[in-house]
Amino acid sequence: MAHVHLDGELPGITGLLASYPQTGGPLGILADALLQRDDDLSRAERELVAAFVSRGNDCEFCTGAHGAVARSYGDLDAELVGQVLAGHDLASVPGLTPRLRALLTLAGQVRLGGQEVEASTVAQARDAGATDLAIHDTVLIAAAFCMFNRYVDGLRTAVPPDPSFYDLGADLIRRQGYGWPTAAH
Repeated sequence: MAHVHLDGELPGITGLLASYPQTGGPLGILADALLQRDDDLSRAERELVAAFVSRGNDCEFCTGAHGAVARSYGDLDAELVGQVLAGHDLASVPGLTPRLRALLTLAGQVRLGGQEVEASTVAQARDAGATDLAIHDTVLIAAAFCMFNRYVDGLRTAVPPDPSFYDLGADLIRRQGYGWPTAAH
C-alpha cells in the first residue's frame, strides 16, 4: 500500500502523476524532454539508460516500464535489453555497441553519485562515437531517474500484478508520450 493516497488503481509513477497533477504535469514534461526524441540518442537508447539506472536502483516498476518501452521501439534487440537489465556485465552483452556500452557505464557512475563520473569513462564514450549531446543527455537521464526511482519507491507505489501492464503502457507512451496520466486533470 502506498504511503500517500492515490486516485484509482494505477501502479508506480502513473498513480503519482495522475493523483498529484501539480507535480505530475511538470514531471511528465521532463520525462518527455528526456525520452521522447531521437537525435544523438534514439528513443530506445534513452529508455534503456532509464531502465538500466532503475535496475541499478532496484526500482522494479521503472525497470519494467522503461525496459518495455525500450523493447517496443524495435531498434534494440529484445534479448540485448533483457541481458542489460538482468545485470549481465556490460562487456559480455553481445550486440551492445561500444558507444552504448560506454554510455551505460557512464549512467551507472552517475547513479552512484555525480562525483563518481570518471574522465576516462567520458573519454571512452567520446572515443566510441558519443557526442557531447549524447553524453549530456545520458548524464541528465541517469540523474533524473535516480529522482524518479526514489519518488516511486519512497512512496511505496504498487508494482502491477500483471507484467503485461508494462507492454500496454509502452504502447501508450510511444503514441502519447509521458503526459498522458495527467490529461484528465
